[in-house]
Amino acid sequence: MPRLKSSGKHSRQLLFSEAIAQPKIMPAQSAPPCPISLPAEFHSMEATDRILQEIATVVHRLEAMDAKISDLTVASTSKRADIASFLETATDLDQRLTTVEDQVAALPNQETELRSLRAKVIDLEDMSRRDNIWLFVIPEYKEGSDIKTFLNNLLPEH
Repeated sequence: MPRLKSSGKHSRQLLFSEAIAQPKIMPAQSAPPCPISLPAEFHSMEATDRILQEIATVVHRLEAMDAKISDLTVASTSKRADIASFLETATDLDQRLTTVEDQVAALPNQETELRSLRAKVIDLEDMSRRDNIWLFVIPEYKEGSDIKTFLNNLLPEH
């Protein structure tokens, strides 16, 4: 249908409405042919509803997986904290074991020193008793708090 060129707002609106009603597709703008042919049932509304339901099901599953992954992340964090605590305890126990092993290794030297000190104590006790007087007749704890007065009174009697 031939068109007359006219100027004005009304003529621009008319050209626009014709372009929408009868679009011209240029060969360069044509869509490439689709390599996948869809079955006829996918073109119906029922197929669209089924696809939407399947998408909703997949979304629901993804949300459930996300919740499980969050739970696993929390559990993993807790386990990492437990492992860190166990490593700290193991390090502490290793240090204590090293200390005990060092002390056990030093025991023979300490035992020798202890025997030497015992011998010295016995010798010192024996030397300190040499100047003592033993009195067998007097009952124990009879002297009271003043030993000198007790002995001054006791010796002239016996």
